[in-house]
Amino acid sequence: MDISFVKGHGTENDFVLIPDANGKLDLTAEQVVRLCDRRAGIGGDGVIRVVRTDATDDPAAVESRGTARWFMDYRNSDGSVSEMCGNGIRVLGLYLVTHADADPREPLKIATRAGIKVLTFGRADDGELRITVDMGNPQVFEETKVSVGDRSWPATKISMGNPHAVAFVESLEDAGNLYAEPEFDRSVFPDGVNVEFVVRAGDKHLSMRVHERGSGETRSCGTGACAVMVAAAIADEAERGTSYRVDLPGGTLDIVWTDDDRILMTGPAVLVAEGFTSL
Repeated sequence: MDISFVKGHGTENDFVLIPDANGKLDLTAEQVVRLCDRRAGIGGDGVIRVVRTDATDDPAAVESRGTARWFMDYRNSDGSVSEMCGNGIRVLGLYLVTHADADPREPLKIATRAGIKVLTFGRADDGELRITVDMGNPQVFEETKVSVGDRSWPATKISMGNPHAVAFVESLEDAGNLYAEPEFDRSVFPDGVNVEFVVRAGDKHLSMRVHERGSGETRSCGTGACAVMVAAAIADEAERGTSYRVDLPGGTLDIVWTDDDRILMTGPAVLVAEGFTSL
């Protein structure tokens, strides 16, 4: 079966977008794995099926009908279903502006399994496209622990619609090669967790690495960067509205925790290729 695809990335967190406005496709986990294979497939950290909310029976899409036209059906590279992806939704927003009829002059609402996200479009001083996503309200829970090999660190459990464990370390090299999933308390995270390792690079300036649930170490994680900012802002007792810069291996994101308890994430998105492939 031949289908069309678009390949894009946000701070080098890359995705295969499958246009399916009318909801005709039912992607299997095996098909997602093949699409994400970097040697035998297109290659990506995940797959985004682009479908209208009125063309799928996913409960999150059904609930959003009348408010959001488009639904982000996100799958990790191992084929597992995920709530959403912060970098991926910027790529999806760019796709909807360039390939559908979304107007970049207006806020764009996209339904996800973590609720409706609102995107706004702008330009940096150098002319680079910058997309801001209202990521919603963070949820901060108890302290837990993560381990790599024989080393362990305290970590903060934070939800950005998907689960995160944020650990501050002395050096990002402390996390090792991250080929294997870090160890964590399965009773705290029964569905798995994204694990972020963070160092302070300056005032309101953080650097991080991440092992994403279902994908392994990636070049960037938008929701992870948001969780890292929340953990740092709490530790710093930072005033709401303070902007943090978060550096990832694939680029930089700017994140603000607003007075009304919203997390605003701003970063780039790029579409790099499109064509047809076989499932």
